[in-house]
Amino acid sequence: MANGADKMAQMPELRKKLAWTILILCMYRVGVHVPVPGIDAGALSHFFASMQGSVFALLDMFSGGGLSNVSVFALGIMPYISASIILQLLQVVSPEIKRMSKEEGQAGRRKITQYTRYLTVAITLIQGFGIATMLEGMTSPEGAPVVMNPGWEFRLVTIATLTAGTILIMWLGEQITAKGIGNGISLIIFSGIVVGIPSAIVRSYQLIKAGDMNVLFAIFILIMMLAVTVGIVFVERAQRRIPIQYAKRQIGRKMYGGQTTHLPLRINTAGVIPPIFAQSLLLFPATVAGFSTAAWLQQVVAWFQPTSIVYNIIFVALIFFFCFFYTAIIFDPKDIAENLKKAGGFVPGIRPGEKTREYIDNVLTRLTLWGGIYISIISVLPMLLIAQFNVPFYFGGTSLLILVGVAIDFMGQVESHLISQQYEGLMGKAAKRG
Repeated sequence: MANGADKMAQMPELRKKLAWTILILCMYRVGVHVPVPGIDAGALSHFFASMQGSVFALLDMFSGGGLSNVSVFALGIMPYISASIILQLLQVVSPEIKRMSKEEGQAGRRKITQYTRYLTVAITLIQGFGIATMLEGMTSPEGAPVVMNPGWEFRLVTIATLTAGTILIMWLGEQITAKGIGNGISLIIFSGIVVGIPSAIVRSYQLIKAGDMNVLFAIFILIMMLAVTVGIVFVERAQRRIPIQYAKRQIGRKMYGGQTTHLPLRINTAGVIPPIFAQSLLLFPATVAGFSTAAWLQQVVAWFQPTSIVYNIIFVALIFFFCFFYTAIIFDPKDIAENLKKAGGFVPGIRPGEKTREYIDNVLTRLTLWGGIYISIISVLPMLLIAQFNVPFYFGGTSLLILVGVAIDFMGQVESHLISQQYEGLMGKAAKRG
C-alpha cells in the first residue's frame, strides 16, 4: 500500500483526477443537506423514523439521505436511471435509435445522451409534483404536518427545486466521468450508500444496548455480512474462459498465428444494472401515490412495499428480464463469431461461423441464468433480514452490489493509470538510451 502511495505521489495527473473526483463528491454531499423551502424538519425526521423498511426508506437510500432531508437532491439520480432504461428499451423497438447507437458512433451516442437528459427533466417534473403532493399529506406520528404552508406555491417551488437539483447531480456525474476517475453516476450512488453505514452501526449499537438485539445475533449478522461480501467479490471477478485457437498462416517465408488465447465471459455480465433498473420501475407506484389519496391506489402501494411478497416476486422477475436484456445489448455472439472467423480464430472442436455463434450463445445463456439467480438472492436478502429479523438497516441487495462493483471498477481504473504511467516511464528511458 505504501509503495502504491509513493507511485501515486509521483503522478500529478492521477492526483489531479482523484482530487477532482473527491471535490465533486463533496459538493454533492453538501447539496444533500440543503432543504427545500417550507418544510418542518422536526416533523419530517419523526415521519421517516417510523418508516424503516418501507418504500420511503429505500428511496432515501438511493438519494443518499436527500429524501429524508427533502433536500434539493431529494430525487437523487433515479430519474436519470429511469430515462436510461426507457432509451435502452427503445433501442430494441426503434430502428432509428438503434441505428444512432450502433452505426453513427460517437455522434450517435451524444444524441442519445442528449435525449436521455431531456427525458430526465420530464420525469423529474412528474416525480417532483408527486413528491410535493405526497409531502403535503405527510404528518409526524404526533400529528404535526410536514409542510407548513401547503398549496400551489409550495408545489411549484418544490418542483423547480427538485428539477434543478436532479439536473445538477446529472452534471456533477458527467464532470467526474470526464475529468475524474471512474463512472460519475455510479460514484454518486456509491457515496450516498457509504454515508449511511455509520448511522446503521449506531442504530445497531443502540438496539444492543437497549436489549432489543441479542449480542450473539449481532455477531452472526456481522459474520454473514463478511461472508456475503467475500462471495460477491468472488462472483464479480469470476470468469468463464472459452479457449480460442488461431490457425497458422504463411506470409512469404514466415509463419504467423498459431496462438492460443481465451474469450473471458463474466458470470454477471450485466453488473448492477438489472437490480437498479428493476427497483427504479418498482418505485414508480410510490410516486404515483402522491397524485391521489384514493383507497385502491393506496392498496396498490401497500402491495409494492419492499418487504411484501408481491414486490419481491415482481422484483426477481424484473431482475431476470434485465439480466438477459442488458446482456443481449452489450454482448452479441454473432459479432464475436464473425470477428473470430475473419481473424482466423476458432473454438477447438467447434466449426467457425454459425456453430461458434450457437456455442457462445449457449454458454452465455447459462452464465446469465446463474447470474440472475445470484443477483436475485443478494437483492432479496435485505428485505428478508428486515421483515423476519428486524435488522435496522439495509444490508445486501443493490446497495452492496453497487459498493463492491464500483469499488472494483474504481481500483481497476486507478491501477490502469499506474500501469500506463510506468509504461510511459519505460518508453522514455528507452528513448533516452537510444
